[in-house]
Formats: sequence, structure tokens, C-alpha cells
Amino acid sequence: MEGSSTQAQFQAPEPGPSRGLFTDYPSEPGAYDELLDEHGAPRAAFRRAIALLGARSSDELARAQALAELSLLNQGVTFSVYSDNRGAEKIFPFCLVPRMVAWNDWSRLKSGLEQRVRAIGLFLDDVYGPQKILAQVPLLRDLVLGAKLYLPKLRGVRPPGGVRLHIAGIDLIRDHEGTFRVLEDNLRTPSGVSYVIENRLITKRIFPEAFEEARVHRVDHYPTRLAETLRSVSPEDPDRATCVVLTPGPYNSAYFEHSFLARTMGIELVQAADLFVDDDQVFVRTTRGPRRVHVIYRRVDDAFLDPEVFRPDSLLGVPGLMRAYAAGNVAVANAPGNGVADDKAVYAFVPEIIRYYLGEEPMVEQVPTFLCGRDDDRAYVVDNLHQLVVKAVDEAGGYGMLMGPSAKQAEIDDFRRRILADPRRYIAQHRVELSTCPTWDADKRVIAPRRVDLRPYILSSPEGPWVLPGGLSRVALREGSYVVNSSQGGGSKDTWVQKEPA
Repeated sequence: MEGSSTQAQFQAPEPGPSRGLFTDYPSEPGAYDELLDEHGAPRAAFRRAIALLGARSSDELARAQALAELSLLNQGVTFSVYSDNRGAEKIFPFCLVPRMVAWNDWSRLKSGLEQRVRAIGLFLDDVYGPQKILAQVPLLRDLVLGAKLYLPKLRGVRPPGGVRLHIAGIDLIRDHEGTFRVLEDNLRTPSGVSYVIENRLITKRIFPEAFEEARVHRVDHYPTRLAETLRSVSPEDPDRATCVVLTPGPYNSAYFEHSFLARTMGIELVQAADLFVDDDQVFVRTTRGPRRVHVIYRRVDDAFLDPEVFRPDSLLGVPGLMRAYAAGNVAVANAPGNGVADDKAVYAFVPEIIRYYLGEEPMVEQVPTFLCGRDDDRAYVVDNLHQLVVKAVDEAGGYGMLMGPSAKQAEIDDFRRRILADPRRYIAQHRVELSTCPTWDADKRVIAPRRVDLRPYILSSPEGPWVLPGGLSRVALREGSYVVNSSQGGGSKDTWVQKEPA
């Protein structure tokens, strides 16, 4: 995106007419809006930046949106959608109007995310070690040991560098009072950070004055920090470590991100056939012969990582990889088995986990959660499905979910049967009124409120966690929708996190 022709496309047009884009903005009743207050006025922290955004005309914004989408297409910023039975390759939907976070809000949030990741890391060490917390909390023990994503074969195995949770993506929502709440934890192979960086490249060029006025933290240094994080857990000299990104291949929905991160980190992108294990060490095949691999950033699910230990029919994994890992000869990021901590039933215990391991009160709120494995909770849930959001604990991407307030009776009846047949597999929550953000509606050619969430990314090395000052703001592009997942009609926005005042 650095070519001169693209640069020319994104020359900022002259300000539009005095009637701003945010005039007569139709706020969503009962929702907190990220940019405008309840009176329709710009929020104080970003007043001047919002004024500059609003000075554009609808024609200018429509043209800029079209150019942005063309740039994304030319750059191959796409993902695969398997729900349409064709595995179609699509441009990642993108809205030019950024989401903004004030510096004081971010400061509190950053501390809370660091706390959460530290506690979950200690929890994982315990679960795959002495299991002290499980002995003290019987229900949690039953949930963990019965979890689909718990890998008992790895108990007693210590990861090189002592880090299990190298990359975390924590999904946040903002309720009607403007309070950030954790919606779920993504601790296996969280995706989306490549779009954070690509979105930033576009918005900086289209809105240079507003970007400068807003004093926004940079996000383009994430690949460098990720490479440093990977090298920090090498079983040998980090400065001489060979790191690779292991991808399932070009047909994976997130392949763009795999190749993007490998390229921007300056390390090799490999598939299973490129690696082999000899004498409990991992090697990559090169034109100059085998080369030892010290760290693998894997984007392959646990079940497919090693056919000797997990699924024997896997062609995506490396035979013997778990032997090399258990011997301490290769670090795997994220560590196998992390999925037990992002189980949606275990999520309900994270505040207790923070208190147990850190002796601190949680700094970031959660959404109150009903565990269908509990008799009282289950009875309440099956009687109130019409007002609850029900989620399968081992699903992601908006699948395995019931939106009770908008569901048809047949869907509600179906989920009632599922819950009663396998209660451990489901949790439920009252629907939280997600915050909204001004979003370009291409059909009506206006700015309208659409619901958003936020996925910050946290990297952890032996020195501790680091939070990227930004994240993936996902947006429900359909009017009235609460589903922000790209595979189900959602898109993304650039996230402008404000720097602390000088």
C-alpha cells in the first residue's frame, strides 16, 4: 500500500459543506455511543477530531469508502467464508469511520487486561500442574476435567520459557453505561490483528488531519513485538533462534493473516510438510539442508498438531512435534491445551481465578453468566430462553448461539432440547446492549449507529504482558444486528486509542 498510485488515491479532499455528516445522527435508544454523547454532541476527548470527520460530505465519504475497498482487494486483504458452501474469498468488510477510545479509559482497560492475562496464565500452569484450584473448587474441577479442550496428556509438561499464553485476544463490549466488560477470552489462535494494521494504513491516509488531531497510538509495531515475544521463549539463544509460522495452508480462512504476519516479522511461513522431527528436535527443510527450529507460532488447532498424539488422520500437523515440545526443544505459541481456559463455562470463574492467584479484585467487569451445568441456573435458563443469549461453550464465530430476544419459537424449542440433553455444553447471559459507533451505510449514504465490540491483543513474554494500544473493532453492519462476526455479516473499524496528554 506504499505505492505512489495508491498514495495519490488517498489525497484528502477539501472539506465538505458546513452541514456535517453527524447532523441528525439517529442515536440508538438505550445504547452508549462511542463518539457522540446522549445529546448528539461529540465526546470531549475527541471533539476536534470528530468535527474534522464530520466536515466531509456524503459524496466524499462514499468515494473514499470505495477507494478503501479497492485498496483492500488489491492488497488481498480477504478471508474465506465456509458457511456459503463454496469457501468464497471475500474482502474483509471495513467501515472508514473510526472507533475512538480516550486515554483515561484505555489506561484502566490496559491494566485490567494485563491482570487478566497474568491470572489466566497462572491458572493454566496449575491446571496442567498440581491442580490446586481444582481441589478447592469442585464445580470448576468438573468443568475443566470434562472440557473438550482440556488435554490431560500434557499434564506435567512445562513449556519452554515458562509461557503458555503468548498471544491473547480478549473480546470486550461496552454496556449502556459505557463500562467495558469482557465478553470472552480467545487464548488458542486469536486472529484479526492483521486487519488492525491494514485498517490503520487506510484511515491515516484518508483522514490525516483528524488522525493527527486525535493523537493516536501507533499499531504498526505489533509484528516487531510479536517476533520479540516469540524469540524470548526460545529454548536456546533468543538472538539466534529460528522462528516459523505454521499454517494449515492457503485454504484456511485466516491465511491472509498467516502470510502477513510471517512477512512482516521476517520469518518463514511453513506447512506441516516443511517440518520434521529428528532426535526430539524440529527441523525445517530448506534449499541448504535442514535447519533447527526453536519456536513455532502455530495457526493450526490442537487436534491437528501432531498425528502421533492427537488425530491420527491429520495432514496439517507434524509427527513427533509433541515429543519435541515435551522435551523442551521447541516452543509452541500458543501452548497446546490453552483452550480449556477460553471455554465459555470456565469464563464464569475468571474473577475467582484472579482473586485466587493474584489476591486482587478484577479490574475489568464481565457479563453475569448462567452455567447450565448447575441445576438452579439450568432451570432458570430453560424457562427464560426468550430473553437470554445462549452459547455453546466450545463454539466460536457466532455459531452455536441463540439470540433469544429475536429468535423464533422453533429455535427456542430446539435449544431447550439441546440444553436438557447436554447442559454442560451451554451457558447463558442476559443480552447486554452493546455500544454503538457511527458507521457508513452505503445503501442510504448516511452515517448511522451500528453495534461494536473490541478485541485488544496482548503479548506475553517471560518479562510479562504487553497490550497493543488499539485492537480490532468489529461492527455489526446490518441495522439492528448484534452479531459482529465477519462470517455472519459483520465488518471492522480502525480503533484510535488516544495518547496521554503531554
